[in-house]
Amino acid sequence: MDNERSRTISLLVSLLLGFVVLIGYMSYFQIFKSETIRYNAYNKRLWIDEERILRGSIFDRNGELLAYSEKTDDKINRIYKYDHLYSHIIGYSLRDYGKSGLEKNYNNDLINLRTNSGIDEVIDIINPQKIGNNLTLTIDDGLQKLSRKLLQDKKGSIITMNPKNGEILSMVSMPDFNVNTLSEDWSFVSVDEESPLLNRATQGLYAPGSVFKIVTSLSILENNVEAQYNCTGSTQVDGYTIKDFNDKVHGEIGLDSAFVNSCNTYFANFALKLGHNNLKDTAETMFFNRTIDFELDYKESIFPKNSSGKTELAASGIGQGRILTTPMNMLLITSSIANDGKVVGPSIIKEIKSPNNTLIYKNDHALISSLETSETDRVKTMMRAVVEKGTGTKASIKGISVSGKTGTAQNSKGLNDLWFVGFAPYEDPKISVVVLIEDQKSTGGELAAPIARELINYALKNIDLSD
Repeated sequence: MDNERSRTISLLVSLLLGFVVLIGYMSYFQIFKSETIRYNAYNKRLWIDEERILRGSIFDRNGELLAYSEKTDDKINRIYKYDHLYSHIIGYSLRDYGKSGLEKNYNNDLINLRTNSGIDEVIDIINPQKIGNNLTLTIDDGLQKLSRKLLQDKKGSIITMNPKNGEILSMVSMPDFNVNTLSEDWSFVSVDEESPLLNRATQGLYAPGSVFKIVTSLSILENNVEAQYNCTGSTQVDGYTIKDFNDKVHGEIGLDSAFVNSCNTYFANFALKLGHNNLKDTAETMFFNRTIDFELDYKESIFPKNSSGKTELAASGIGQGRILTTPMNMLLITSSIANDGKVVGPSIIKEIKSPNNTLIYKNDHALISSLETSETDRVKTMMRAVVEKGTGTKASIKGISVSGKTGTAQNSKGLNDLWFVGFAPYEDPKISVVVLIEDQKSTGGELAAPIARELINYALKNIDLSD
């Protein structure tokens, strides 16, 4: 009898514990995971809800309509005004293949989805919300078109930004894709080795080459290791030879001259003087190994956490080795120099309004970092000299004082990834730009700098860039 009673008690205790665990498990999901599950792209209920909502419209900074929805024959269609132009910014929303870009990251705003309680769901059933909120972008449609035109038939990325308020003025990644035919094209676009679905501007990782000398220069100034150096055209580091472009001998030079002439041996040697930790610390203040808060998906730039020897460190000083960066990260570095060391968080959403035109959100242009002004001023002056008399002369514009830095980084294919980063006007910068072109035999000064010139010239003449 005692054994039977003991078994009964054990069974009741087990059942009770099971109920406690089940209640705890359900409570955990209700409290901590309900929103994640509810708004997961694979939630079929979410797609059913969406298909009865007229998705909000998307406009450029000047009110140009870029995407909208319309209802025909009891079916809601998403209309993209341009096939390719905004494929990486606006992205797509397809039941079979999910979402990307702003269509994904601002989905709840675009469908005006309630996010509160079950009471709201009952309200939705009784009186369903049928119209989403509208997004206004910081993008200028004219500059966006020019950016794509200048990069067409090449692989790479262009981003332009107002360095004073962080507003992205254009963002192009090539190759791109036709968002209006993506369902039909998916079978080959999704497996294309050229990765047209990848937004190279925020997710492409590249060796920065000589544009990283901006970071190395800041580190040299921060750590007070600046000195004269005798450039003989090449230098040996643990048996590895680092050469200057075309084996050019610069002779006795200081930091300013080394920067203007993009002297590899100078920056390789001074990276050794700095040491791995000092260079890494400066890189991390410039957003390497850090997440950037941005409205589109973003990959962290990489500076090696641990040193693997002198050869690696010397290569790091000239933006080679294991260093990888996104064009967006290089744009923020450039903008920090332009804006007296202040880094305003990048933004591509200017405002969000309800269907009845009530303002829901307005970008506040938040400051996310601040550097020592004396050091950024020095680099700013050096960047001006690069365009005046150095490797970036092809970015010069008559009547406009352009500043910049060129970069040419050899990639795994034996070709070059070309860079130009810059801003203008020098006296009061209103636009910063990064141009990246993949797989070329040319140099950043030859091919990327002239593209930057066209972008800067257009923006300063056609866009209101007052704060």
